[in-house]
Amino acid sequence: MIRAGWVTVIWVGVVFAQPSGMIRSALGVRADGTPMECWITKEDLDYHTRTTRVLVVGGSAGEAVRWFYGAPEARGLRERFAVSAALVEPGTGYPPPGEAYRNEAMYLWRWIGMHAPDLVVARGGGEELVKALGGVATIPAIVAEDLQGALKELGPSPARREMQRRLGRAAGEVARQLSAVYGHEMKEMSYIPAVALIGRIRLGEVADVEKIIEPWLKAPAGQGGGLPYLAGYLVFGELGRVTGKERYTELVRAAADRVSRTDHNEMSDAVFMGCALLAWAKDFDGCVRYLKSMQKLDLRPDGLYRHSPLDEAAWGRGNGFPALGLALSLSELPADHPGRGEMLRAFRSHMEALARHQDPTGAWHQVIDHPESYRELTATSMIAFAMIRGVRSGWLERAAYAPLIERAWYAIRTRVAANGDLVDVCASTGKQKSLRAYLERPAILGPDARGGAMALLVATEMMQWENERL
Repeated sequence: MIRAGWVTVIWVGVVFAQPSGMIRSALGVRADGTPMECWITKEDLDYHTRTTRVLVVGGSAGEAVRWFYGAPEARGLRERFAVSAALVEPGTGYPPPGEAYRNEAMYLWRWIGMHAPDLVVARGGGEELVKALGGVATIPAIVAEDLQGALKELGPSPARREMQRRLGRAAGEVARQLSAVYGHEMKEMSYIPAVALIGRIRLGEVADVEKIIEPWLKAPAGQGGGLPYLAGYLVFGELGRVTGKERYTELVRAAADRVSRTDHNEMSDAVFMGCALLAWAKDFDGCVRYLKSMQKLDLRPDGLYRHSPLDEAAWGRGNGFPALGLALSLSELPADHPGRGEMLRAFRSHMEALARHQDPTGAWHQVIDHPESYRELTATSMIAFAMIRGVRSGWLERAAYAPLIERAWYAIRTRVAANGDLVDVCASTGKQKSLRAYLERPAILGPDARGGAMALLVATEMMQWENERL
């Protein structure tokens, strides 16, 4: 089940081998920086498996799992159950208060929710965790030392049934559900509402979007804000494309004219906010120059982007922005432009670097090359968009990237509820001075305009890809 490209975790301290065939992963990171270890199975990567999925929690969970997969007397059980392990003590504090992720209980709590087992067996305590899981009526849970005695065949838990419902949606349905919640106002000129509105335009909801942005037609283009503000004018580029109205195109050009004079604060975000706007304004030379300047600041030797020169951390959305920005820029850059080859190489190199760090669940992490960091929705959405656009446009090999796309889309759907609630969207993040600061950025659970916008955008791109394959 493990394929080339999935990241290897470097474990610090005593290492205990997981049973053959299991996948060693992480569910979080401790205060001392070490991973919170978990062992999962191939059934844990398939919410539709007919096997009863059991999660054992506790410091001795590994011992129980090794017995299950190694003992002769458990042979018959292995035909009916798949057992995974969270090798962490449950502790106390459930449900965890406050924002994620500030403690081990929060990591474990949210990870179990997304893991969605059919039964949780806590060893060595965990009464508070078990009571909380039962209290929300999503996952049956018990405290038991004897794994054999605790095993009983169950149907899918309510949590797993919800995952199955989410996965049963085609891209068009996901996009329509998101468009019902996101992209209905533009109180400020910013890339966040703009991306959501672009998603709605791609769904054909042009007339309503034009009404929403009408007040901004009278404002001086590009004045009053930094790059996030200027990137908001991308919505006019999309409107100009579908309506042919010159006024929209004029606004994009006026905003793009200010890009080179606006402080990018050295952040990799600018590869999206600056390059894409310049490309949509047909300033192709400026787009290529801007990319080169940002690469000098933020491109690491391994092909990932540091968020800024303040720290080497490859922040998730700090790589999602370049991925999305390059994909959008290449979509506009003429085939005969002298800088196209260089930009295409930059795009492919970045995609190759990102492919090496996709999580087994299909997501990318809050810090790309730190699999102990949480699995983050916006980075996953932006990277998946770039890969889909790359395959659709012939920039990336379908055979190599289609499996990554399918797995990413799997992860995205599980993190997007029908009512627009989302799982683990990194809050707004400026330049941070340490890896720890990126690890501790809040992870939003529920509705979020930024996460909804990026999920809507990738859903519309996936919808087009699905339609092309019919």
